[in-house]
This record gives sequence, C-alpha cells and structure tokens, in this order.
Amino acid sequence: MFEILKEWDRELFVFLNSLGIKQFDDFWITVTQIETWTPLFLLFTFLIFYYFKWKRGGAIFFFLLLTFGITIFVTGEVKNYFERLRPNNVESLSEIIRILQKPSNYSFFSGHASSSFSITTFMVLVLREKTKWVYLFFLWPLIFVTSRIYVGVHYPSDIFVGALVGTVFAFLFYKLCKLALKHDKLSVSDLT
Repeated sequence: MFEILKEWDRELFVFLNSLGIKQFDDFWITVTQIETWTPLFLLFTFLIFYYFKWKRGGAIFFFLLLTFGITIFVTGEVKNYFERLRPNNVESLSEIIRILQKPSNYSFFSGHASSSFSITTFMVLVLREKTKWVYLFFLWPLIFVTSRIYVGVHYPSDIFVGALVGTVFAFLFYKLCKLALKHDKLSVSDLT
C-alpha cells in the first residue's frame, strides 16, 4: 500500500511539474525565495504591534518567532531522519521533469510548507477578530508551496505533510500564547 501511495505521489508530481510554462519561470523562481516575502513579514510585525500594542504585542511576536523556530527545527530533524531524496535529485526523474532549482538536502517534508503555514495560521488565529481580511494571508503559503512543485524540488506529499505540521504547530503555540498572556495577567480579551 505504501508503495502505491509513493507511486501516486510521484505521478502527481510529474504531472503538476509538467504544467509549467517557460514564460512564468522567473515568477516562480522569485516567489520561491523567502527573501521575496520580507515585506509581508514586516506587515505581520506591524499588525501585531498595531493591534496589540507593546506589551501584549511583544509576547505575541515572541510566540510567532517560537512557532517558526520550532517548526523549522522539527522539519530539519524529520528531513534528516527520513532522508527522502528531492525529485530534482532522483536520476530516473531528471529527464522527465522541469528542474529550476537544485537543492541537495532532503525532501520530506517541505520546510517552505511547514514554516509558511505555521506563520500564516498563527497570524490568522491572532488577528481573526481584528480584521476578516487576515484570511487573505493564506495566499502566501499557497503560492509559496506551489512554487516548490513548479521548480521541481518537492513532491505533493512533502507539501501536504509540511502544511499539516505547520498548521498543528500554529494552533499549539497559539494556545500556549493565550495561556502565557493569561498567566501574566495581561488582558486576553482581544486575543480569542
């Protein structure tokens, strides 16, 4: 059964990767770079301190960074444990897929997916009562993870599991953030 799932994952990857159009390569190479999203991270920081001011905002920002840091750490440990080769490093795929990047570390699960979904989900949980527009932030991880298949470095299962792990960590650290704010007797009425 596991081998069948791996084969489906591989076939879905090859199909999705083959949908790439050369004229859009520069776009996908740009959006797959974390540095491209720096203005969004600055916006996240601004919104935290705008809505929650300095004391609560500082605590929330700390938990956002903690969410990101733990997610990246766990992602790295899991990659090193499973040692799944990225599609761009699989010899049998190299002739049939589009490869626009050539990272050499392992594939399972996607750090782009886990980190972007952890950050975005945490932000949505924190800000959902402040502004309904916050749900638009999910466009970022969707574009970000799509780019990983486009450039030839992740299977769909890498993306799916990474997104799931990042979302779980976001919920966990959001709950811890609420507990910490309550424990420090900071008002949590604005943090649902």
